[in-house]
Amino acid sequence: MILNKIVDSITGKDDGKKVKGTVVLIKKNVLDFTDVTASIVDGALEFLGRRVSFQLISNSVRDANGLEGKLSNPAYLENWITNITPVVAGESTFSVTFDWDDEEFGVPGAFSIKNLHFSEFFLKSLTLEHVPNHGKIHFVCNSWVYPASKYKSDRIFFANQAYLPSETPQPLRKYRENELETLRGDGTGKLEEWDRVYDYAYYNDLGDPDKGEEYARPVLGGSSEYPYPRRGRTGREPTKTDPNCESRIPLFMGSDIYVPRDERFGHLKMSDFLTVYLKSIAQSFLPAFKALFDNTPNEFDSFEDVLKLYEGGVKLPEGPLLKAITDTIPLEILKDVFHSDGEGLFKFPTPQVIQEDKTAWRTDEEFGREMLAGINPVLITRLQEFPPKSNLDPNIYGNQNSTITREQIEDKLDGLTVDEAIKANMLFILNLHDIVMPYLRKINTTTNTETYASRTLLLLQDNGTLKPLAIELSLPHPNGDQFGTVSKVYTPSDQGVEGSIWQLAKAYAVVNDSGIHELISHWLNTHAVIEPFVIATNRQLSVLHPIHKLLHPHFRDTMNINAIGRHMLINSAGTIELTFFTGKYSMEMSAIVYKDWIFPEQGLPADLIKRGVAVEDSSSPHGIRLLIQDYPYAVDGLKIWSAIKSWVTEYCNFYYKSDDTVQKDSELQAWWKELREEGHGDKKDEPWWPKMQTRHELIESCTITIWIASALHAAVNFGQYPYAGYLVNRPSLSRMLMPEPGSPEYEELKKNPDKVFLKTTVPPLQTLLEISVLKILSRHGSDTLYLGQRDSPEWTKDQEPLLAFERFGKKLSDIGNQILQMNCDHEKWKNRLGPVKVPYISLFPTSGEGLTGKGIPNSVSI
Repeated sequence: MILNKIVDSITGKDDGKKVKGTVVLIKKNVLDFTDVTASIVDGALEFLGRRVSFQLISNSVRDANGLEGKLSNPAYLENWITNITPVVAGESTFSVTFDWDDEEFGVPGAFSIKNLHFSEFFLKSLTLEHVPNHGKIHFVCNSWVYPASKYKSDRIFFANQAYLPSETPQPLRKYRENELETLRGDGTGKLEEWDRVYDYAYYNDLGDPDKGEEYARPVLGGSSEYPYPRRGRTGREPTKTDPNCESRIPLFMGSDIYVPRDERFGHLKMSDFLTVYLKSIAQSFLPAFKALFDNTPNEFDSFEDVLKLYEGGVKLPEGPLLKAITDTIPLEILKDVFHSDGEGLFKFPTPQVIQEDKTAWRTDEEFGREMLAGINPVLITRLQEFPPKSNLDPNIYGNQNSTITREQIEDKLDGLTVDEAIKANMLFILNLHDIVMPYLRKINTTTNTETYASRTLLLLQDNGTLKPLAIELSLPHPNGDQFGTVSKVYTPSDQGVEGSIWQLAKAYAVVNDSGIHELISHWLNTHAVIEPFVIATNRQLSVLHPIHKLLHPHFRDTMNINAIGRHMLINSAGTIELTFFTGKYSMEMSAIVYKDWIFPEQGLPADLIKRGVAVEDSSSPHGIRLLIQDYPYAVDGLKIWSAIKSWVTEYCNFYYKSDDTVQKDSELQAWWKELREEGHGDKKDEPWWPKMQTRHELIESCTITIWIASALHAAVNFGQYPYAGYLVNRPSLSRMLMPEPGSPEYEELKKNPDKVFLKTTVPPLQTLLEISVLKILSRHGSDTLYLGQRDSPEWTKDQEPLLAFERFGKKLSDIGNQILQMNCDHEKWKNRLGPVKVPYISLFPTSGEGLTGKGIPNSVSI
């Protein structure tokens, strides 16, 4: 035996002691086109020695101390210098050869890596071929590896075999625990880009009190007044003015906000440019647009003027502002985003809502349809009492109940009384009154907005469409909140000045809906509430944990887009404050609404039942019956929800054979505890949190989490430009109240109703700013991964979950086909197309790149 080994060594035949691997990585110069020097320096260093080393770690044989898996000798990347990567190219593949005697080391279960280059690289994977007695072993990495000097401990990556904590091979347990400790950090200090720490902080970085009192904003989170989900901690210094607020970094340094490096956007075109897009709007376009409208009449005079944005474009005059734009923004971005020629002409693509018909958006049918199939189809509720009552405290706000009377609507109920229509489940309401009213006095007196709190009543007709019956617009009582409201009710009309007033009433209702959509339906209920899940999962669930593997794709890029949002969208004087009626109160209003957030009700069936638009029915598909059968968001959403739940059920049942397994999973229990007590810490004592003691609770909680991150976000995000890109259809602020008879505005309304409508709801500067942002935020990147897709086919070694995932993908494909078929049946499903002829595709599972209005990305990534 010994003689054979000596002979093998002399002849070079040593197959049993060598394991060959393939490494896939992306060099920094590929991912950062601004840092060409990184590759040059690294290339020179490669001549000096072996700069990237790997050591395999056994999952079956312990080291001399008996605590950790035995390490192989270091192995090195081969031929890096000969694999010269063009700046525009992608992955590079290298070979690596390990000394590995299976009799001495057993089976590799992890590896450590050291980078001795000056710059980081993105490590995608390591694959070992022909491991003795085992075959192929795959390590999915997808991580930035910085120079070793930046780390306090070695970088460790595990093979793609999932393990519950108690099932982890003993030699890997210490590595598993140490990795989680590294990711948790110690809660102190300013975090740097190479730090991999996930930690929590309040939203105390929205204001900029050092810039002036008008830029100060309250801290959200950590108080009963303004409860809020937690965000990722950055550790920046407090402001000089207020030690409770975190200092902000300059706008042009937006990409320098700390998030763990692996949470930053991917490396393909759309993702790379997102920050540049948003910064270009804030830094360059806003001043240029402002200067343009300072020198010209600050109004659109007609709808034709608005249409010129899409058909002709906006021409910026030559001068320093235009030069600043063309000097700082690559021409590729100007062409791609703004359809600019680089000479000052900026065009916007025609939004879908006016592609087929320029005026159909004004119809009452379309107004009602968009509550079921538009960009905010998640708020409409069934009316169950008349008149509608307020839940605001009468001791503070007086009588806030609706003033709509039976006489005002019964002539429009197709022969029914109000009580009969309620009993027949035919009356519905878009009720935004209680959200808006507590802030309305402040909004109308301290911002540039003048608007109302609204209630909109609708009748479900026999053909499945919603007919608006009345819109109630309310103001705070001039003598004080305790005196209640001053309200006026408007009913449909299409003739003369009454018809113009009805169009304005609908616009005021949409102004409310636009603000609530952006701040609540979109930001709070998807972006903000999911971030604590991202943080807790990385802190408490090892990458080896099956639930980490299940949820991780649904967290991609969320922390980064949220950080960008805090930096330039939801911050003081940011885009949201400038373009929505809520102004500087935007974020604190969302904190008030968060008081009513209940996690189990975020699941679609529970939400539909809570809003009264569905009832439990075991004989119906998905266990509930819709009371509005032609409700595209709910119809498609229930199919998607059911597919997600089936997939999650199969997956969880594979790893958890009993409730006892759930209860004894130490990482799972720590994850759920931290999520409640830290991530959503202001709600830690709520009785509705699942206890995480059963498989059912685990399955339901994971299904809700995936639903929020994928389908719910898609439903309220990617239709923004198709519907609100024509801001006349979805105005987000109003600048004056309804014209009263006898006033000059009323007389003008008689003569030129379109001009009054535009002057009230569509200021040109804010319009250009908002549609510029919506165009970006409604786009899909070329590297987007959609529901049912993974970035690696070898994301797990376990075959049953892989087969279940295939079935999930097939179900989603079938759902997509069903959506297309239903969209073609215009007679049966009128709300799927509507007068504007925009098919409902918000929950169509996949999409191509760009502005498509469809597709369900895995995560809240834009």
